[in-house]
Amino acid sequence: MKELFDATREASIQLALLDTETINQVLNDVADAAIAHTEEILASNAKDLARMDEKNPMYDRLKLTRERIEGIAADTRNVATLPSPLGRVLKHVVLPNGLDLKRVSVPFGVIGIVYEARPNVTFDVFSLCLKSGNACLLKGGKDADDSNRCIVSLIKEVLKQHQIDENVINLLPATHEATAQLLHANGWVDMVIPRGSKRLIDFVRQEASVPVIETGAGVCHAYFDKDGDLEKGIRIINNAKTRRVSVCNALDCTLVHIDRLNELPQLLAPLQESNVRIYADEVSFAVLEAGGYSQSLLHHAKEEDYGTEFQDYAMALRIVDNMDEALLHIRHHGSGHSECIITENEETISRFFAMVDAACVYANAPTSFTDGAQFGLGAEIGISTQKLHARGPMALEEITTYKWVIRGNGQTRPR
Repeated sequence: MKELFDATREASIQLALLDTETINQVLNDVADAAIAHTEEILASNAKDLARMDEKNPMYDRLKLTRERIEGIAADTRNVATLPSPLGRVLKHVVLPNGLDLKRVSVPFGVIGIVYEARPNVTFDVFSLCLKSGNACLLKGGKDADDSNRCIVSLIKEVLKQHQIDENVINLLPATHEATAQLLHANGWVDMVIPRGSKRLIDFVRQEASVPVIETGAGVCHAYFDKDGDLEKGIRIINNAKTRRVSVCNALDCTLVHIDRLNELPQLLAPLQESNVRIYADEVSFAVLEAGGYSQSLLHHAKEEDYGTEFQDYAMALRIVDNMDEALLHIRHHGSGHSECIITENEETISRFFAMVDAACVYANAPTSFTDGAQFGLGAEIGISTQKLHARGPMALEEITTYKWVIRGNGQTRPR
């Protein structure tokens, strides 16, 4: 592992010599290779899928299809079209003594990624890291190991064709020991980003001795206000919950103002069509039961259901007397990822925006939009739920840091 870390660190230094045109060509060639080798990628992915139960909510994240590979290739090409985040002058000042100071964007160096059954992350991380001048050490989960190894091998072949050190990307063994070594690779790794379940993120944060940016854990809420538009609410809640249930921006809990209680069956009717299990408080349970929501899908909520990231066709539900109660619930049970309000009252929206402490706060739009590509950032390396350095979708700018560049003309500092 030490030799692998050394090789990745050395490759990261050499990246500083690559020009933007070469980097963009590599990314386009990787996209072409992904399309050309679709059958090979799908065959490797099939081996991974064969080891997972189709009923596992992570199965959808693990699964690659022709359409998804085409989408991955398009995202990779899109990153190639984005402006380079490197060499940007963030601040420029000339001091009275004549020293010329510039704060300039630069790569971190080596970024470690710990992720689970998400082979698309392998492409996303490489494209963003290469474009931002970073080398990457990948620690994928065993569930996606065949897929990841196939993808990394393909990328390395493209790098060789361009005479670029293939160690700008390395995939570690899918073992707990490899994770432990990555998290303590001080001097080799500049930053680690975990992508996966809350359990994984908590483990990385607690165990790592290298800097960590927390991403991904999303306990997302939608608050349907007394002044909410019913048709908007139906569309937003359904899309946020059922678009893709295993992703971090999926809806986990809906809060409904008591004045809209009678409309609850109509508000949640589309969820029944998708077989969404509802964990409801006493008041909402009674209304949904009377309104015909399938009894096999309707459950009495336990306190631990609030604050759960389900990553499944399941959602918690609570009736609140006012927005203050909704805000208190979000404050106690949210993860700082994405929260939304559905209302036509502008004063209520302004207060919600001011009071909710999350990376992304929405009014009359679903949390499913929390995504780097949807934000116009190209692909993303993760959704940061912390406040240091980066918050929300992390793309090119967020995986750079800066250094001060100072030009003088023989000035010396007085004693």
